[in-house]
Amino acid sequence: MRILGIESSCDETGVALYDTSYGLLAHCLHTQARMHATYGGVVPELASRDHVRRLPALVREVLAAGKTDWSELDVVAYTAGPGLAGALLVGASFAESLALSLNKPTLPVHHLEGHLLSPLLTEPRPEFPFLALLVSGGHTQLMAVRAVGDYRLLGETIDDAAGEAFDKTAKLLGLGYPGGPALAALAERGDPARFALPRPLLHAPTLDFSFSGLKTAVALKVGSPDWRPEYAADLAASFQEAVVDVLVAKTVAAVRATGLSRVVVAGGVGANRRLREALAVAGAEQGFAVFYPDVALCTDNGAMIAFAAALRLEAGASVKWDRRIEVHPRWALEGLRQG
Repeated sequence: MRILGIESSCDETGVALYDTSYGLLAHCLHTQARMHATYGGVVPELASRDHVRRLPALVREVLAAGKTDWSELDVVAYTAGPGLAGALLVGASFAESLALSLNKPTLPVHHLEGHLLSPLLTEPRPEFPFLALLVSGGHTQLMAVRAVGDYRLLGETIDDAAGEAFDKTAKLLGLGYPGGPALAALAERGDPARFALPRPLLHAPTLDFSFSGLKTAVALKVGSPDWRPEYAADLAASFQEAVVDVLVAKTVAAVRATGLSRVVVAGGVGANRRLREALAVAGAEQGFAVFYPDVALCTDNGAMIAFAAALRLEAGASVKWDRRIEVHPRWALEGLRQG
């Protein structure tokens, strides 16, 4: 079965072609980062319009790279949520229209399901069951994954997501957009012990996260009378270390609570070098293995959507033919089941 995957939930336009017999055949990704940098963040209307411009060319490019004719497509999969409503609507409308013109079925896919299954695209491939740490600009969650479609939410952020806190802190430090990678690069030159910052909910008896207070602590440092611009690298390193400490501690607690011995890390923050180092140390000490997608697949992309659709179909999910456009901007992952 050959599946076209379309991702348009935010500021990346991703298209990919996945074959259940041969694997990932091709994928292309266009990022809107340069366009949104002028505004210091994603402008939803501009994001939606750019998806409209990019999708036709990206689909043609992917089909050519995958040596696939339009008629050889079996299913068109697309991200149905969560995400920006307008951006999701563009991807869903394009996918449903394309499928209608080809007389092919569609399959709406949960954006976070794509992320948490994406490490299975990379070797070595983790086996079920596993613990998933989803860390991105909009989400920070711990999920117990027993099988495709069988997910249990263990904990999530009660305010800012980890990636969101990175971006907001980067803005406080005067860094460009996207702020997360810029802050991580600056932190490489800093002393993580220079500033004492809080570790919110580190010792709380839950697996929930909170990063809003940490961002506020950075704002207070930057706004203090004795602040100097030359302190920025040290503050960035101290902030990053605080976030990593919390993410690792909660992951270790979830491993102990569930007894799972495999951890997959997905989402944009999963590409953070310091987080990977700390999880590797914790895994060696606590006896669990850690798996990641390729760095290129940590961000939003069409490959994870096409792949998640393939796994759902293999697990017995049904495609749809009714041409109803499905968009769920606040779609919750907890309790998601096959079909």
